[in-house]
Amino acid sequence: MERETLYITGEARTNMDNAITKIYGLFYIAMEVDRKSGDIYCFDCNATLELTRDFVKRIFEGKNIVKDEEKIISEINTRYLASSAKAITVAYRDALQKYKKING
Repeated sequence: MERETLYITGEARTNMDNAITKIYGLFYIAMEVDRKSGDIYCFDCNATLELTRDFVKRIFEGKNIVKDEEKIISEINTRYLASSAKAITVAYRDALQKYKKING
């Protein structure tokens, strides 16, 4: 049986001098989330470096979009020491709100 998943995106602005802003305009995250459980199966973002994308992916994948909110934000704040940290948090919260809107 195939799992029922959702594709959810979140977006945020980064600093004007950030490479993400210069290349893409906004910072985006995308994730595949189990519709019922909220488990995050896949994650990607439009960071400019592959290492950054891989690092942030490890923060999100395997976690639950709702139940692990504090853990995700804590990991961003304590492990991701770059100028786009706030944008990652804002984009995550944007995606979280979309998930909650669908699942009440």
